[in-house]
Amino acid sequence: AAVATASALAVTEPTSTGIGGDCFALFYNAADRSVTAMNGSGRSPKALSFDRLREDGLTHLPPYHGHTVTVPGACAGWCDLLARSGKLSVSKVLSPAIRLAEEGFPVAPLTSHSWQKGLPQLQLSAHGTEMTIDGRAPKAGEIFRNPGLAQVFRAVAEGGASAFYQGAIARAIVDAVAQAGGVLSEADLASHTTTWDGPISTVYRGVRVWECAPNGQGLCALIALNILSGFDRDRLGDPGSARRLHLQIEAMRLAFADAQRYIADPAFGELPIEALLSRDYADRRRKLINIDHAMTNVKHGSPLASSDTVYLCVVDTDGNACSFINSNYMGFGTGIVPKGCGFTLQNRGHNFSMTPGHPNALAPGKRPYHTIIPALATRESDGELLAPFGVMGGFMQPQGHVQVLSAIVDDDLDPQAALDRPRFCITPDSPSPNPVQLEDGIATETLETLEKLGHAITIVRGLERSVFGRGQIIWRDPATHVLSAGSDPRGDGCAMPL
Repeated sequence: AAVATASALAVTEPTSTGIGGDCFALFYNAADRSVTAMNGSGRSPKALSFDRLREDGLTHLPPYHGHTVTVPGACAGWCDLLARSGKLSVSKVLSPAIRLAEEGFPVAPLTSHSWQKGLPQLQLSAHGTEMTIDGRAPKAGEIFRNPGLAQVFRAVAEGGASAFYQGAIARAIVDAVAQAGGVLSEADLASHTTTWDGPISTVYRGVRVWECAPNGQGLCALIALNILSGFDRDRLGDPGSARRLHLQIEAMRLAFADAQRYIADPAFGELPIEALLSRDYADRRRKLINIDHAMTNVKHGSPLASSDTVYLCVVDTDGNACSFINSNYMGFGTGIVPKGCGFTLQNRGHNFSMTPGHPNALAPGKRPYHTIIPALATRESDGELLAPFGVMGGFMQPQGHVQVLSAIVDDDLDPQAALDRPRFCITPDSPSPNPVQLEDGIATETLETLEKLGHAITIVRGLERSVFGRGQIIWRDPATHVLSAGSDPRGDGCAMPL
């Protein structure tokens, strides 16, 4: 169900996701109450290095350049997840998406808006018109057909992932990247592999929260939850209060400082995950929070001193669950369209550090710091499933995980109410001190108090509220096994029982 939904969204919401991007998943097996993590992210080209950038006159990775294209991992991730946990064939699972691409679908309102915003990206590509209607973005309710993508999906349905990573589709990808100045090769595509990693987790008020291990940024959410767990419900403050938001914002600032210092491809060096998630480290970081003033110039800690995206989730009748996320990164990604294929290529390489020696520094064949993260919650006492959940949207994602989980665990909200609650979003790499975007709907008194505490507030309204992410939650009552679900009002999604 997760792969069928992801592939259908690759057709209907190409402004956020696609087979030219990456995916991650957490799978809960009800039979033994185990959680497994799939990393379906791709690696940088073997020929891409700092030396190559200098040869091309580049000091950084431009967001829409061919050099930011990493190997698309989604197709292999879909096929590998089905082979490991699924009951249906790739052909059967992709059939609804193929039908949507061939027969067409009415474009949803927010997707149409994003399509219009992303049109300049498509116009940079030699074959970007494949993703338009006569060179323009489709209007809300207008039927859009994508015969090129239908052919790609049919090839994968018949030949599996190898049909994507080898042969005609692979050559089209390589040719498109080369036209855009990149160095991705057919060998890079053919050598791609999905990895199965041990998930990472922490306990927040009796709930074990699971995330995928780095190179994803799920670690960031867990660090923040560890910091916040040191405040009991009374000290955390009332829902929507300045105190609650202040503490959550400060915890996220500390977590991002560590995330951007340490998260990288573990194949290129050992990461101090255990130390970063220790209670002792959380205690030390928590002491940096001043209840009366926002922190400035937040720095990463030293844990070893003492020792545009779619998210979806499904639960089946047996209590198995899949928390799944798939993305191009920045809207259409690079906007680069392989000829005749009807999809765009991601720009995940833009997240590499340009500082030699940094754990996340650009290197050949390396996975970059990844923003997309699925999450899953179980009851700590017995491992029973509580929820697959997620909030998509770049660096908003760990912030969204923290805020919606707190709404459910601290305030006993149902999934929809938790997703409806107004959010904050901080930008970890902003040049201005203490910036925080707050969603329209937060009380004026709260805004004024936060400003007095030193937070630089910007109010976000209307369609721009997408900056706060779009989440989905399925909550499973461990006693009755009744499912309740919520879908974010900031997107075109829905909660839907079968």
